Amino acid sequence: MAALLFKIIFRLLALLPLRSLHGLGALLGKLTDAASAQYAARTRKNLRLANLATDKADYQRILSATIAESGRSIAELPWIWGRPYDEVLGKVRKCAGLEHIEAAQARGKGIIFLTPHLGCFEISALYAAQRVPITVLYRPPRLRWLEGVMRSGRGRSRVSLAKADVGGVRLLFKALKRGEAIGLLPDQVPSQGEGEWADFFGRPAYTMTLVGRLAQSSGATVLIAYSERLPHGRGYVIHVEPLALDFSAPVPRQINAALERTIRACPAQYLWSYNRYKIPRGVAAPSPPADQP
Repeated sequence: MAALLFKIIFRLLALLPLRSLHGLGALLGKLTDAASAQYAARTRKNLRLANLATDKADYQRILSATIAESGRSIAELPWIWGRPYDEVLGKVRKCAGLEHIEAAQARGKGIIFLTPHLGCFEISALYAAQRVPITVLYRPPRLRWLEGVMRSGRGRSRVSLAKADVGGVRLLFKALKRGEAIGLLPDQVPSQGEGEWADFFGRPAYTMTLVGRLAQSSGATVLIAYSERLPHGRGYVIHVEPLALDFSAPVPRQINAALERTIRACPAQYLWSYNRYKIPRGVAAPSPPADQP
């Protein structure tokens, strides 16, 4: 019953204009922040310790915008997943760095898109699928009935979905071997044995090692891509930058450093409420810096 009710509400929300959903999302963000002490505390701590603000006033400005943008990232899902594919892509006003995608296609070695929890990360793969088949790694939601909605919304055009397990990783390798693209959330906390500790905004974060393995074995081009949410529901601007990896140095550190640079360009749209610094089950806590006891 709950699943049916959710689907009905989801479809009704998809009928609303994107501007209206973003307005509702800003309110949703404020309500969530007020209702969950844990959510609010994590958002503030992660943002504060990232040291992005120039002073207290700037911190409050970014925090206020972050709370609103977090709500918008949820409220826009019915529109992104429920509207016709061409209509959704019509909201992409520009792709800054399109030449990097074209150059990667010309190389023919495949493309690894790294899309952090920044802006509307749901639309990035849909946009990429216009130009190249893309396989996206995902984690099934805890609510099983939600997975069908998620898969139907994400798996359109030439987007294929691969679960975050051994079988899914094999699909990623196969896609790159065919010269296609894959999509990963590089700031998603991996499970035990699938990551290593690397600094992220000055704090150790368990970071996936899969990107390095995929890139080194395939020779694929690595691109960082994110979709900036424009105000008043006007749409999105997708930003794409190449990331040249040095395999003689720890790849997770290079990825986190690149993500930091990307997030600094649009800090209010990063999902600071995400528990990026958690210690996965079975993983030993990071060692303190050498200058600490």
